[in-house]
Amino acid sequence: MAKKKQKRKNKTGLIPGSMVYTGQKENQELFIEVFDYTPEHYTEESYYKIEDTFGYKATDTVTWITINGLNHVEAIEKLGVHYGIHPLILEDIVNISQRPKIDEFDDYLYVVLKLLYLNEKDNTVISEQINFLLGHNYVLTMHESDLDIFEGVKDRIRNTKGRVRDMGADYLLYILMDTLVDHYVNVVDVLGDTIEDFENDVLDGTITEDASKTILNLKREVLRARRTVLPSKEVVSRIEHNDHKLIGKGTLTFYKDIYDHLVQVSENIDVYREMVSNLMDMYMTTISNKMNEVMKVLTIMASIFIPLTFIAGVYGMNFNYIPELQYRNGYFIVLGLMAVIFIGMILYFKRKKWL
Repeated sequence: MAKKKQKRKNKTGLIPGSMVYTGQKENQELFIEVFDYTPEHYTEESYYKIEDTFGYKATDTVTWITINGLNHVEAIEKLGVHYGIHPLILEDIVNISQRPKIDEFDDYLYVVLKLLYLNEKDNTVISEQINFLLGHNYVLTMHESDLDIFEGVKDRIRNTKGRVRDMGADYLLYILMDTLVDHYVNVVDVLGDTIEDFENDVLDGTITEDASKTILNLKREVLRARRTVLPSKEVVSRIEHNDHKLIGKGTLTFYKDIYDHLVQVSENIDVYREMVSNLMDMYMTTISNKMNEVMKVLTIMASIFIPLTFIAGVYGMNFNYIPELQYRNGYFIVLGLMAVIFIGMILYFKRKKWL
């Protein structure tokens, strides 16, 4: 499956904190969603200007601000100035090649995770960076485009499902991260089913000619998932063992649940990685066995025809005084001798279980 080569933007020589959007969605429209809620009520608003969100910082309610469009560097810079975000963090937000990580500050936590999902056409794994910023009574999520993966969280806020409206911003960050981890589980499960089905095809001998290419593609997708899940596990582990004032002790138990899920996903990835490595060995063994079968058949045929060719060659020599040439039924005798040799060798090979 051919991949379109992405253009990389050179940041060499720029001062630290320079904001350069490194993605490909240059024409994405800025769209902002805000959920502001308490246990008793909630409001849901949509905006197209970053300044419209500034009034939510000083409220006592819990606010979730979703910013779609990392290509709008100036707007994100204004947001950073208003919320007191460090310039290096702003630089990381618009640089979509970040490894999953967590940075701790006195007034906020910055978390980078990756969304994993499958391309519907060819089941390749696609990742997209999701930036989270947890502050006092607010959570900011920033990503490249409008995603529908958090629709379930929005419905829980709208319909007072679960405990989200009764908890703080730290719990909101938990359910958002948990949603991403659920996608990890789904992606890895689909990869696992694909690998197991292909393994059965290899064992049944029904593989296609481009099997080696399929195996290499599967290996690449498993490694891509692994590069996301392993550092994400480190991020959640740091939160779980953290005593930061923004995360309450009662919420840490929920983050431990995320960590347990990531451990399970990581173990599954290691198993599938080993399976993919073994698939190539199995495929090469299958090809070798098929070649051996062909060579065995050719060798048996050659072994049968060697004595027949010898007899035919002797009686095909152009000498006048070959004794048997004068026999009236010599031709039929030689054909009969050839038939006896042919049948005898077939029976011998079957007795030896070579056929």
